[in-house]
Amino acid sequence: MALYLLVLAVGLLIGSFLNVCIYRMPRNQSIIFPSSRCPSCDNPIRSFDNIPLLSYLVLGGKCRYCGQKISLRYPLVESLNGLIYVAVIWRYGVGWDSVFYCLLSSSLIVITFIDLDFQIIPDRITLPGIPLGIAAGSFLLPDPFLRAVPLGYQSALIGAATGFLFYYFIAYLSIVLLKKEGMGGGDIKMMAMVGGFLGWKTVILTTFLGSLLGSIAGIAIMLIKKKGRGLQIPFGPYLALGTFISIFFGQEILQWYLN
Repeated sequence: MALYLLVLAVGLLIGSFLNVCIYRMPRNQSIIFPSSRCPSCDNPIRSFDNIPLLSYLVLGGKCRYCGQKISLRYPLVESLNGLIYVAVIWRYGVGWDSVFYCLLSSSLIVITFIDLDFQIIPDRITLPGIPLGIAAGSFLLPDPFLRAVPLGYQSALIGAATGFLFYYFIAYLSIVLLKKEGMGGGDIKMMAMVGGFLGWKTVILTTFLGSLLGSIAGIAIMLIKKKGRGLQIPFGPYLALGTFISIFFGQEILQWYLN
């Protein structure tokens, strides 16, 4: 229990930093300087007002200086990151594989919320993530579908290539056949990163799950908003969700399918 509480605390702290990334990256601002500030009044947020979850509750979800409401997204991101870290440790134990799964998970959280707001996936995450994923997949990570077997450099390289080429092909077909961009460059690089970390089989499963979840959500959104096919729905969040499912339940899904 003590281990899980420690991991939760670390996840909450890193989640607080993820909020900075989510706000500043799409605005091309530094994620280091200046220190955290209220987006409404621009007053610096003091350290005792920047404690994950606790400060939000103590302040009643409002800025100490201007009284403006603080978005519920801030504690949501912190909590989500902390809980995912705990889930990774529960699933995989303490080791380098858990460290990199947590790193990938945090990257996917940032990608999800930026893509929801701006419909972009920052290169500052995916471009460094591709070689890092290939390196981690080559030497440190197991196959998500056969956890006793290392992923290996061949599967990591093939995974990155599969993620890139498959989504590049979809984007190309969309432009040629539909005369419009159906898949952004950010999605292509994101899946190359995921493939490097988790291998080509995860790219396939993530694509299936992301398409299924995205279709369900898209239909629901169109019915609620009463808009037609012209409605723009970012695909990155559904690919991220599909990746999470693959990380935690890939082996079980494979066994269920084979049976």
